[in-house]
Amino acid sequence: MKVEHTLKAERRERTGTRYSKRERMAGKLPCVLYGQAKEPAHLLLSHKEALRFFESGERVFEISLEAESKTQTVLLKDLQFGHLGNNVVHCDLMRVDLADVVEANVHVRLVGDANTGSTGGLVQKVMELGVKCAISALPEELTLDISSLGPGETITADAVTLPDGVELNMDPETIVVIITTAGGESSDED
Repeated sequence: MKVEHTLKAERRERTGTRYSKRERMAGKLPCVLYGQAKEPAHLLLSHKEALRFFESGERVFEISLEAESKTQTVLLKDLQFGHLGNNVVHCDLMRVDLADVVEANVHVRLVGDANTGSTGGLVQKVMELGVKCAISALPEELTLDISSLGPGETITADAVTLPDGVELNMDPETIVVIITTAGGESSDED
């Protein structure tokens, strides 16, 4: 994954719930930048700009502080949502080097149409796979073709083709996709 965007940030002068709420109302997203044995920095990002990149699946950015001329490469580590779970209220960013090896979850996108059978089966999937790789090799998403699957058939994590330099970082027997029958059960007999 190469760095495609630079987020402009400004330092937060005051921290705490009351001040964070004011910043969010002004269109800012509070965040903490940490890592590489440096002191954590409390920052503000443009809420609209940051969410546009986060929602498109990007996780690696350059961050540019207003008062400093040099940029830093960062990895999105965590998003915190409001009490209703529908809006991002805070994020954690970690300073990284593109050669650093990280453990991350990568979104799985299904392509093709599975044969759900005449009973109207359902396709159920795991949303993300755990991987371990250098940040420069971190894929934005993994594509999985399910057109050859029929009712009761599954794909496990170890059957997913990963890009070069990316290794699976989860139980290889985890079911990633399963085609269930209309009743919700797979048609395989144990």
